[in-house]
Amino acid sequence: MESASQDINLNSPNKGLLADTMTDVPVDNTSAAAAAPPPLRASAYNGLTEAEEEELRSELAKVEEEIGTLRQVLAAKERHCGELKRKLGLTPLDGLKQNLSKSWHDVQVSNAYKKTQETLSQAGQKTSAALSNVGSVISRKLGDMR
Repeated sequence: MESASQDINLNSPNKGLLADTMTDVPVDNTSAAAAAPPPLRASAYNGLTEAEEEELRSELAKVEEEIGTLRQVLAAKERHCGELKRKLGLTPLDGLKQNLSKSWHDVQVSNAYKKTQETLSQAGQKTSAALSNVGSVISRKLGDMR
């Protein structure tokens, strides 16, 4: 059996589970707390002084507060926008139609669409000419057979 003073692996899948043989082992909480090293702070990893860390924490708090305010303002503006649309009789379906119409217009004016349209138009003309020639040949052959 291993020493009772050994560290417990908290990443173990069996953490918190005691084996039957471990039920008789006494636990001394006072020495473990005194022997534990102080937790490492983020500033130790980033090389920040306490003053720099405090300044960054203060700035973080301000930015988070601004974000909350902006969310509240955005929500109020969205409600106001919804009220205006309702008063104007605009429905979500109208908005969808408008978005689809704009998107289709954007597709039609794109270079890719224009090139594809031109290529398909030329292919259609060539196919039409080829089918016309095939029809003429078939007509002649039928005429020759008479």
